[in-house]
Amino acid sequence: MSENAKPFKIDWSSRSKLRGPGERSLGDLLNKLRTKLAPAAEGISITYLDDRAMRKLNREHRGINQTTDILSFPANPEKGAFQHLGDLVVSLPVAEKMAKKLGVSRRREVETLVIHGFLHLCMHDHAADNGEMMALQAKLERELLESEPLLMSVKRGRKPGSKVKRLKDGSRVVVTGRAANAIVRKEALKKAKPVKKAPKAAKKVVEKPKRSPGRPRKVAEAPAPAPRRTVRRKRAPRLRTGVLG
Repeated sequence: MSENAKPFKIDWSSRSKLRGPGERSLGDLLNKLRTKLAPAAEGISITYLDDRAMRKLNREHRGINQTTDILSFPANPEKGAFQHLGDLVVSLPVAEKMAKKLGVSRRREVETLVIHGFLHLCMHDHAADNGEMMALQAKLERELLESEPLLMSVKRGRKPGSKVKRLKDGSRVVVTGRAANAIVRKEALKKAKPVKKAPKAAKKVVEKPKRSPGRPRKVAEAPAPAPRRTVRRKRAPRLRTGVLG
């Protein structure tokens, strides 16, 4: 740093469960980047996030509803104001996954991301140039880190048995383990056809045989009353006397 150069202020913050490299690990790298790329800059901020917060930022500012490794927010301060270069936001879970795939430490992966994000703060754009930004990034990694540049992307694939889960906000995440098994069970229940209950057997109605309309129904006649027997009383015989009249 030259005698006339102003100190470079680095603000650190973290809202991640993982631990990211701080001033000791990245301070020298950031000061060298400032000297080479933005000597007039007086400050920069580094923030570490988890995937959920990173996905929200990516959706709000880029319209992409998924997490990413790093986002850069240039400050563009007015003349005479504090020359804040901008903000770098790093997803430590994404950096951790990438580091494991490349076989390097988390710190080494974050160093590559910081160089990449610093170039974006200096208004470089690999999406619009002909490879100049990525070529400069590789040169800076070899020069400042004394190691071969890391890939910014590799062929990504989901783990066997993983499932995509839809969250309440409409976004989707890849889950494994118990969460994936729960989704499998739920899908199986939807596909299973409901068992139809057998219909109850209808009761048989026995119809009584119909009588012919012209045939009168026989009515049992009441038996005739037995003739009443008359009992005649015997008259008492007249007694005769000897007296004459």
